[in-house]
Order: sequence, then structure tokens, then C-alpha cells
Amino acid sequence: MKSSVNHMRRFTRGAYLTNLAVIASQFHFQREAVAAFVPFSTLPRSNLQSPMSTCGYRSPSNLCHSDFATRCIREPTLTPSTFKKHPLRARSDNESDESKDQSLSAESAGWLATIVLPLWFVYITNQWNRYSINYLVDFSNDAIPFQAMNVDIGFDQAQYGLLASIAFTALYAVATLGAGIASDRFNRRTLTIAAALGWSAATLGTALANTYTEVLLCRVAMGLACAFSTPTAYTLIKERVPEERIALATSVYGTGVAVASGLASLSLILDTQVGWRSTLLVVSAIGFASAVATVALVEDDDPKKRTGQEFASDGTSVATDGSVLADVQEAVSTSRVQWIFLGSFLRFCSGLCIGVWGAPYFRMVFSDQQSEYAIAQAGISAIGASLSGLLGGATADWLSSNAVKDQADDPVGRRLWVPVVGSILAAPAWYYAVNSEQSFETAMAFLAAEYFVAECWFGPTISTLQSTVGPRIGGTAQGLFTLTGAFANLAPSLLGFLYGSMSGGGQSSPELANLLAAGVCIGYLSSAFCFAVAAKSPPPVAALPDKMENNVGSS
Repeated sequence: MKSSVNHMRRFTRGAYLTNLAVIASQFHFQREAVAAFVPFSTLPRSNLQSPMSTCGYRSPSNLCHSDFATRCIREPTLTPSTFKKHPLRARSDNESDESKDQSLSAESAGWLATIVLPLWFVYITNQWNRYSINYLVDFSNDAIPFQAMNVDIGFDQAQYGLLASIAFTALYAVATLGAGIASDRFNRRTLTIAAALGWSAATLGTALANTYTEVLLCRVAMGLACAFSTPTAYTLIKERVPEERIALATSVYGTGVAVASGLASLSLILDTQVGWRSTLLVVSAIGFASAVATVALVEDDDPKKRTGQEFASDGTSVATDGSVLADVQEAVSTSRVQWIFLGSFLRFCSGLCIGVWGAPYFRMVFSDQQSEYAIAQAGISAIGASLSGLLGGATADWLSSNAVKDQADDPVGRRLWVPVVGSILAAPAWYYAVNSEQSFETAMAFLAAEYFVAECWFGPTISTLQSTVGPRIGGTAQGLFTLTGAFANLAPSLLGFLYGSMSGGGQSSPELANLLAAGVCIGYLSSAFCFAVAAKSPPPVAALPDKMENNVGSS
């Protein structure tokens, strides 16, 4: 046995892994002994083929330790769920593509049901709880307290503006970075459950509120809770979904915004039937249900078993001893990430300008067709945007997979060409949407086209960001990404200031159309340029071989 182990030490790590099953059978290991080899024997095939793709070399003698399964393996692509997806089996060189496709289909059913769809449900309730009050206020002269919370509680337009923007965004913007850092250090499943309970409780409190101050405090609390949704979700998806499906998975998750937008629009119908308080009770109940779904379906997330992190002897993460500022600096240290953040900020600016000022503009221009517009907008948001997101993710994965087959230097960067093309096509579509005042049908057709080509950007961008920074600071990077969206809320405020100055405080559809066309189109084209530069930036993974050698020497 001793001579065999010495013999194994002369193998490279990759060669050792590929012969592990044969060696185990020769010595008739018991089940307990074989269990000690599970973390290595169940590595993905890409790692078995490429010894240099792994780092943190361990000698074979370390494999016999009973606690080895919980020790850090410094490999960004490995996760506890990955171990289950790639059982050790004999593999012939002429394995058919059909068997590979069947394997991927089986895996897809697993990660969709146990991670993406539950988190997608949570994200829908996040956005629905956040935006529901936008459809429960009515400042017309014939508004009634039963259906209009502003009349029932008693607040004006300025106070409503505070509720809808600053009250929520102020703490949300600050908390997003903290939420990202927390997701790198603590149990993300627990954070997700707590966040869903938090924003659902805030909505419940709003439904029971009797004063403006109570509603204001509930909005602030909701902003804090909502900040923890995306950093935890995107890092979980990146860790538990196969790399060749990561853009599609993040796109599926991102469609939660579109679905929630449609549901928030339909809250107006529920409001007319049961009143604003009961409507919020329904929204809150669904939020609580999403927390229960997370408990039931999402696998527990033990930080001590998380890939890419090291842990002290007491089980605490070594990352918690590091500087938060150092993590932030590391996250933005590469040119690709910097350009991704700048492009995302500009893209958020365009999207938020459409979200805040698009509806007032179209309602102003087509004042006799407001009901038709409400239905059209709900359908475009829920269906058009969702299809765009799904197709964008699938296209990005296809581009990346083909790059891998072609042995390209940077398969991850190719995903960013999806938002580049989408943003370029969205600019003229939006321009014609706001300059088709003569025909409602034409305007809605261009609006649908704009949503269809524009909303493909989210999944490819997030998946590229997560693949670039790695798992240790993935949450921090996601928090910074969300923070760019929070800062982008300044764009619609600036547009509103310019609109008020140009129109003299009144209503002027030509002035608003010009501002929307110029601001949104410039944002789209500028973001396309930034994403293109990010796609062409040198991939940080090119430096990994040197880092791996350093890690080997320090182990």
C-alpha cells in the first residue's frame, strides 16, 4: 500500500484522478475509505482532462483524512452540487454527442427545479412587493379611500414621490454592497429566506398602516430587505448551475422583473375589486409563500463547504477576517469588470428613464386609449421582456460553448456581444416608439420591438461578471452591480428636472418625446460601446496558471 501511494505521488494531479477508480479496485477499499476520495473522484470531466485547470495541489496522503470533504478546494468551478452532477464513471474517447445532450437535459431539470425556479419565484415577489404601491394611488378628483391609499392615509404627490423613490432607494443603495459582502461570508439560503420574510412583513405593515409615517418606515424596511435578493441568488446560481448553462439560468432568473412588472400592473384590477389594503395583503401572502418555497426546495448553503474559500480551524471563513475595502478593490481591479459596471450603469439609466417616464408619455399622447395601453404595456413587459431575456441567455451560452469547441482564448467574453447587439438595435426601436404619435398601434409595435431586443442584456452580463471575479467575491461584485442600478435612479430624476424646465411646469408631449429619445438612445449606444470594450478586454483567467503555481508552492 505504501509503495502504491508513493507511486501515485509521481503522477500529475490530472493523471492521478483518471486512474483513481482502478487503483481503488486493486486494493479493495471499503466504502468508508472510498468516501474519502469523493471530492476528487467526482470532479467534472473538464478537470479530469486538464490538470492545470485546478489549483491548490494536495498530496494523496491528505485524501485519507475524514474531514477532507469539507476542506477548501481552490477551484472556482467546483461546488457541492457539482459533485453530485459528475459521478465517477468510465468514459470512452468516442462517447456520443447524444449521451452528452441527455446528460445536460437531466442536469437542467435538476438545477431548474431546485435552484433557479425557487429563486425566480422569490425575485418576482421582491419586485411585486416593491412596485405594487405605484398602482394603488390615485390623485384624481374622484378618487375614493377604498381604492386609493393616498386618499385613505392622506398624503400628496410630493410625499408619494418620496415613498416611491428616496424612501426605498436610500437604504437600498447602501445595503446592496453590504448584502453582497454578506453573501460571500454567510449562509445564502438563510439570507434569502430572511429577506423574503422581511419585505413581505413590510408590505403587510403597509396594508395595516394608518399614518404616512408608518408607510414611510415600512418602505425603508422594505428597501433594506430587498437589497439581499440578487447578490445571494446570482452567486448561488453561478455555483450550482453548469457553466455551459449559466447565462440561460441567470436570464431565467432575470425574467422575474418582467413578470413582476406585469403582475404589478394587474394589481390595479385587483384594487378595484377588493381595495388597496386587501391587494397588499394578497401581495404580502405570496411573498411569505416564496420564503416557504425556498425552505422546501433550495438545498442548504453551508459556507464551510463553499468552493474558493478557506476556513480556519474553528470553521469560520478566512474571508471574514479580510478587509471589505480589499474585497471591493479586488472586484473592480480588472478592466473588464470596470467596463461592465460602466456599461450596466448606462443601460440602467436608459431602462429606468423608460420605466418612470414611458407610461406618463404614452398616457399623455394616447389619452383616449389608456385602458388599451395598460393591457399592451403589461403584455409587452411580461411576455416580450421575458422572451428577450431567455433568448439572450441561450444565445450567450451558445456563443460561449462554440468558443470552447473552437478552443478560443476567451469564451466567457463572447457572451457580452449579446448586450452589445441588443443595445444597438434598441436605440432606433425606442426612437420610433416615442415618435409615432399618429398611430397607437405603430407606437406599441415599436415599443414591443424595443423590449424584445433590449432586455436580452441581463443574463449574459451577470454571468460574465460572475465568471470574471470568481466565487470568493462573487457576492461583493453582485452588490456593486446592484449599486450601479441604484445610482442610475438619478437619470429619471434629471430627465424630470429638464422636462419641467423646458415645459414651464406644464405638460408637453413633444418636449418629453425629445428628452426620452435623446436620453434613452444615447444611453443605449454608450452602453453598447462599453460592453464591446469589456468583451475585447483581456480575460483575467489568462493569469490563472501563474496563480495556480503560486498556490501549489504555498500549500
